[in-house]
Amino acid sequence: MKITDIKTYPINIEDGGAHLVIKVETDSGLYGWGCSGLTGRELAVVGLIKHFRSFLIGRDPRQIGAIWQELYRGQYFEGGRVFTAAISGIDIALYDIKGKALGVPVYELLGGKQRDFVECFASIRFTTKEELLDYSTICVKEGWKVLRLAPAEFESQEDKSRFEPRESIAKLSNWITELRKEVGSDITIGVDYHTRLNVAETYSFIKRMPRGTIDFIEEPIRDQNPGAYQALREMVNVPFAIGEEFSSKWQFRPFLENNIAQYARIDVCNVGGLTEAMKVAAMAETHYVDLMPHNPLGPICTAASIHLAAACPNFSYLEEVNTPAQYMGTDAPEFYPVRPELDGPRYRIPDTPGLGVEFNEELAIKREFKMIDIPRLRRDDGSLTNW
Repeated sequence: MKITDIKTYPINIEDGGAHLVIKVETDSGLYGWGCSGLTGRELAVVGLIKHFRSFLIGRDPRQIGAIWQELYRGQYFEGGRVFTAAISGIDIALYDIKGKALGVPVYELLGGKQRDFVECFASIRFTTKEELLDYSTICVKEGWKVLRLAPAEFESQEDKSRFEPRESIAKLSNWITELRKEVGSDITIGVDYHTRLNVAETYSFIKRMPRGTIDFIEEPIRDQNPGAYQALREMVNVPFAIGEEFSSKWQFRPFLENNIAQYARIDVCNVGGLTEAMKVAAMAETHYVDLMPHNPLGPICTAASIHLAAACPNFSYLEEVNTPAQYMGTDAPEFYPVRPELDGPRYRIPDTPGLGVEFNEELAIKREFKMIDIPRLRRDDGSLTNW
């Protein structure tokens, strides 16, 4: 079996976001679907995949590990998020091909399944206290046991691009304390501050709430300096969920070796695909850290994450942004006629060969792709802060 072509399909989806779908074709008639997760920079990844295509044509798609090494190390400058996003899409597609060739689900290539279903957390995006309470209680009534809060309280202002950390901390600490009283102690609550805070602000936010209000905090500060996270780890007693932006096992290494992260927020479409994700999972297992995969990127990423979760012993929850309370449109059914389907707050482990996803190429070709960019937030003095 030989690779005959690699195609890229950047598409716009309902929520205003974008997906970059990769198709790897072979001379056997089998093909594989992959997805690259560098949202807002799809065309940069497309350009790199064109370089990769030039030497992958004619290669055996079943040699997944060897191809991964060549894609990552086959140039003088190794790594980086654009590189690993491109590698991720190709790597996932190769697993899809190999699973189909052998007539088995992808998780069988990763060691076989270790669970019958994948539990999800509900991603709750809110701009007001009323939305927070309403969306959360809807999900709880529908059987969701884990809520990951994604605050966007700044969007309730007239100027939606304004963000002042101390104002946010004062609001959210009160709102989330009230939420805990509303849903009770049985529900797991996490908060994603999306790297908008510094160390002191994170300490202040956590200390303003009664102990036990939240069960984890996700990426409150930027991750380039593990030492800053280590200092914060010693200041607060709330578990950290870290890693959705990480692009290699090497980036995860200090956070795991120094016991900084208590959940690994691995993104299979950015970290380097299933090949690299399984290595990160093994590293995390040695530190008793569970995976909590990042997953707002559509059905191919969801499917790949389900197969990863199925095969790993150390898994907690998969992110789900389409919940009974909110529909974000990331499942994009017009583009993905075959895709994973939620069964309450979980996904059942599939038994179909490969990933179990199909993509509407004809529609993607017809639709014009428009580049997107994420919002930019600024403080009152005009300086940039993270979205």
